Amino acid sequence: MIFLLIAVSLPTTALADVVLRGRFRVDLEPVAALEEGVPYPLDEATAYRRILQEASAVFAATIYGWDFEYEIGEAARGISESFTLNARGAIPPGDAGLRIADAETEDYKLYVWAEYRLDEAQRRRWEAWNSGEARRAQGTGSAPLSHGVRGKAEALEDAARGAIRALLRLEERNRPKEARGGLALAETPRYWVDEGRWMASARFRLMVGEVVQYRFY
Repeated sequence: MIFLLIAVSLPTTALADVVLRGRFRVDLEPVAALEEGVPYPLDEATAYRRILQEASAVFAATIYGWDFEYEIGEAARGISESFTLNARGAIPPGDAGLRIADAETEDYKLYVWAEYRLDEAQRRRWEAWNSGEARRAQGTGSAPLSHGVRGKAEALEDAARGAIRALLRLEERNRPKEARGGLALAETPRYWVDEGRWMASARFRLMVGEVVQYRFY
């Protein structure tokens, strides 16, 4: 879960600082086939680098979000499903706003609390996602465990697809052909392993900009 910290600012600014906080985990021993070129157990530098990369991606997805295009697909019409996500922004390596607040190792796993302090422009983007315009949605996704670290990102993308699909089912009377819009993470995704697959569960804030219906003749 992402926690929000509000730090009181100096009188010279009218806005309080916004700090996002989340807990992340990296496995020091492999949970799948060894990744090519990555020695296990992970050394400290590699483990922390992975943590910071994941934290940066999660915080960026919370602040900026993604654009999505989703062609729902329908077997009866011979239309295959297609889903793409494109990030609206990123947190670059070495960003001064990102820091590790606490860390501990347990059962060959490194657990880290990471924090990210938003600047004014980022705060405006984050506030837009937290406005009343965004709908809340939840999804669960999966990806092959053999894909390693990449599989976690694929499972999260699949969870986003599932969240959008679930919301469209609730709001659209007829099955739409495609939908476009944006979504952002509402909290840190939860990951686990089940029957050889990465599993991801996440909550999103979702804005559907366009829904295209099938034409009937």
